[in-house]
Amino acid sequence: MATTADMRSGLILKIDGNLYTVIEFGQNKTARAAAKVWAKMKGVDNSRTLEITWNSGETIYPVRVEKKAYQYLYKDDTGYSFMDNETFEQVTVAESMVDAPQFLKEGQEVSVLINGETDLPMGVELPDKIVLMVTYSEPGIKGDTATRTLKPATVETGATVNVPLFVNEGEMIRINTKSGEYVERVK
Repeated sequence: MATTADMRSGLILKIDGNLYTVIEFGQNKTARAAAKVWAKMKGVDNSRTLEITWNSGETIYPVRVEKKAYQYLYKDDTGYSFMDNETFEQVTVAESMVDAPQFLKEGQEVSVLINGETDLPMGVELPDKIVLMVTYSEPGIKGDTATRTLKPATVETGATVNVPLFVNEGEMIRINTKSGEYVERVK
């Protein structure tokens, strides 16, 4: 088993039968008391958030997680369907398990997190940055560039992203999937 010394961001722990991913962690040490390790965690299989403190060196129970490359196929009433790129096996996951479902495009490659104990999908991660085409955008006003002015633009997946005034319809843009923000124009 692992101890609190093995704590890191992104680690998935089993606590009271539920799975939680470590978002943030740290260590508190006072002059007379033993060191403590704390972690802020978000539920993988539920929507709860926790903050737990352990004594330094205490045992924790990490879950073995595999990251596999899958391809996004389609969305229907049962959820989002993905296909394993190696075995062509398909899995369907709920919308709550997908990182940023508004940026999913058919045929896009994603990473599916698989629980090593049960072989069930735990979540879907999109790449950090993706390239999408702008399908609708209001024309920018000429000369209004003194400040960093943004305008809403709709991309091919239907999501709305704030972009600079110089971005027009039909252009390809790179988007950060974690924050949902415009990064740059792609040639």
